[in-house]
Amino acid sequence: MESTGLWSYFWRGVTTNYVNFSGRSRRKEFWGFCLFWTIGLVVAIGVGLSADLSRGDLEGGGDEPVVMFGLLGLYVLLTFLPWVALVVRRLHDLGLTGWLAILCFVPYVGWLATLVFGLIPTQAGDNKWGPVPGGVRF
Repeated sequence: MESTGLWSYFWRGVTTNYVNFSGRSRRKEFWGFCLFWTIGLVVAIGVGLSADLSRGDLEGGGDEPVVMFGLLGLYVLLTFLPWVALVVRRLHDLGLTGWLAILCFVPYVGWLATLVFGLIPTQAGDNKWGPVPGGVRF
């Protein structure tokens, strides 16, 4: 049986479910992905800042932390599609259309839409996007 720990949800999201926009994702998968995405972001920033500091890029106050911005940009670029796919599957789990994921990109309120989508419980029973994800109790 496949592991359903929080790390495995993140790893599956960036590997096998990289651009999987079909099916459903339960809350645990959504929050597991968010947790490890945030940890990865902090690691990328930390490694980038360390590299910039060791190269002396931040001394003197005039230079930008190029390595940090580069790692940060690369990380966000590589994880953007898996995140959108996860939000679409999460919306499917709620019985909603995946097109509502566009709300997550609205300035100033996108974070609120993402939070609400992540907090609403799974729709009971099967819906047109598939059966209830394994491990969900009502």
